[in-house]
Amino acid sequence: MTTHADRTSPLTGPTVADVSGPSRLAEPDETISAEELQLAARNHGIPLEALRYDVTPAGLHYLLIHYDIPALDPATHTLSIGGAVDRPLTVTLADLRERQRVTQQVTLECAGNGRALLHPRPVSQPWLVEAVGNAEWTGTPLAPLLREAGIDPEAVDVVFTGADHGVERGVEQDYQRALPVADALREEVLLAYEMNGAPLLPQHGAPLRLIVPGWYGMAHVKWVHSIELRTEPFAGYQNAVAYRVRRDADDPGVPVTRIEPRALVRPPGFPDFM
Repeated sequence: MTTHADRTSPLTGPTVADVSGPSRLAEPDETISAEELQLAARNHGIPLEALRYDVTPAGLHYLLIHYDIPALDPATHTLSIGGAVDRPLTVTLADLRERQRVTQQVTLECAGNGRALLHPRPVSQPWLVEAVGNAEWTGTPLAPLLREAGIDPEAVDVVFTGADHGVERGVEQDYQRALPVADALREEVLLAYEMNGAPLLPQHGAPLRLIVPGWYGMAHVKWVHSIELRTEPFAGYQNAVAYRVRRDADDPGVPVTRIEPRALVRPPGFPDFM
């Protein structure tokens, strides 16, 4: 998976395109950089021996944090739904807890899982094969909320914005990712506030995150605070620039969506320390 650069605004979305080719690939003899080691220290993968658990304990579940973990108060956190809707909504976490409660066991995998084994190697979080987990997520279905807001018949994308804010390849942004309306309306898509029967941990998106069963982890927006329906395809960084599959540098590619099959084997439990 490769990417190219774009100039965006966290408030208005893409403004001036600045296409400069695919994301940087490591030179043949280039080692892991200090910046990549910093990412690896902040994030972590599942120890493969933890595949023994049908439900991955929260502390063993893989973790990817794009920017800093935001400090959010569950008592005051709100979720707004607007854009191409008839009746904009704002709901609190307490409001969501009063709605239908659903628990689903969902496998998550990072779309970049395995990138450190590619040749040439994309310079980013250096995953081997461990960016996966299988937790129980509890929350309320998204679809009824969208229907209550009244979806404009012209709406094509649903944009989810997290409270995490930072810089990626020179582009300052909120973390945003979109789903087509039809996928957002799938009954199994959740606004989750619990993981494995306990309140979400800060690093896993507390107090509220999106769960999109069957899709790679970049779609499961954490710390979500706003949902916007749009009548034009979303062209924000994480959809139009990052997380796209390309055959070569000139290929515009397509957004990464559903998880592809992958096999992992639990180790026998007698490793070399290194």
